[in-house]
Amino acid sequence: MSDATADPRFKRTAPKRPMKLSWSDERVRAIFWQVLVVGILVAIVWWLVTNTQRNLEIRRIATGWGFLQREAGLPIAEHMIDYSPTDNYLRALMVGVLNTLKVAIVGIILATILGTLIGIARLSKNWLVSKIAGIYVEVIRDLPLLLQLLFWYTILQGLPGPRQAINPIDGVFLSNRGLLLPWIQWEGAHTAALLAALVGFVLTWMYSDLMRAKQMEDGQPRRIWPIGILLIIGGPIAVWALLGAPFTPDVPALRGFNFRGGLVMSPEYFALLVGLVTYTSGFIAEIVRAGIQSVHSGQWEAAQALGLKPGVVLKQIVLPQALRVIVPPMTSQYLNITKNSSLAVAIGYQDIVSIANTTLNQTGQAIEGIAIIMAVYLSISLSISLFMNWYNSKIALVER
Repeated sequence: MSDATADPRFKRTAPKRPMKLSWSDERVRAIFWQVLVVGILVAIVWWLVTNTQRNLEIRRIATGWGFLQREAGLPIAEHMIDYSPTDNYLRALMVGVLNTLKVAIVGIILATILGTLIGIARLSKNWLVSKIAGIYVEVIRDLPLLLQLLFWYTILQGLPGPRQAINPIDGVFLSNRGLLLPWIQWEGAHTAALLAALVGFVLTWMYSDLMRAKQMEDGQPRRIWPIGILLIIGGPIAVWALLGAPFTPDVPALRGFNFRGGLVMSPEYFALLVGLVTYTSGFIAEIVRAGIQSVHSGQWEAAQALGLKPGVVLKQIVLPQALRVIVPPMTSQYLNITKNSSLAVAIGYQDIVSIANTTLNQTGQAIEGIAIIMAVYLSISLSISLFMNWYNSKIALVER
């Protein structure tokens, strides 16, 4: 008799056996092995801590975090916040963290865009476009990242000097001093406007989810773009106007033997960014290609039968379904960009690894320096993982 037709009165669960303090009881054995493993781990950690403390005392190496308040005397070429060598080590390390974040965030955005375009190009019906994209992926993925970083840095060092700089567009210069772009004279009001734009984007996303839920209830479509424009564009403009921030363009210009003004991307940062983006985009391209191919061909055929254009089909039908396959492995590539940025020390870019290494060499605080590096990368990686896991849960299929 099947379970579907069985009388529930005849269904009985086995009675729970009382635990016996005997090796023959599997529950006792399970508890014993768990306690043993935990005890071994605690003993190993205790031995490492005590052994480290004893060796530090023998060598008379001071420990603690007091060195963070001492004067660093460390010159840092690139810094997003005000810094001078007379500042303490704590501020120098903060500069290193911001430099690492600058590479990681910009690299993730650019690698996602480039990798997605190459992944789509690999599936193109144009033979030449598909083959070029395939060659790009195979070549980039087969070359070590460190070799690519050195290659790009050597290329940038071989560019002409400022007086003979390459000027493809008015206000844009490329030389052995880096890439210079027009910018604005950044003030506090610009930061406030940028924060307002981020808040507006989040509110627009929340409003879009709310309107979509109401549409599922009553079937009535609702416009989102008027509120979105008001929040994302109108809010920042209002903040910018109230705080009175000037919109003065800062165009780089040659002054003597070097450029002045504009947004400067040093050769070290530019080489690191280009190397990370091109290398990671090769892996992202394969992830995107696999995600698109995971969508059943019937989706394409049904959309084409309705007369939809290929671009609309890809954007509105295929990619939303492919994201469920793309997002999990894409998270690993985002983490790889962050961790691979530590190779910046090979080309002289001063990220958290470079500054922390210099700090521990000057102060002798090796354990604290390594702990800082580990804490920074662990915090960034966990933040990326939490965000991507949240996003993955948002786009997951809901069982009905």
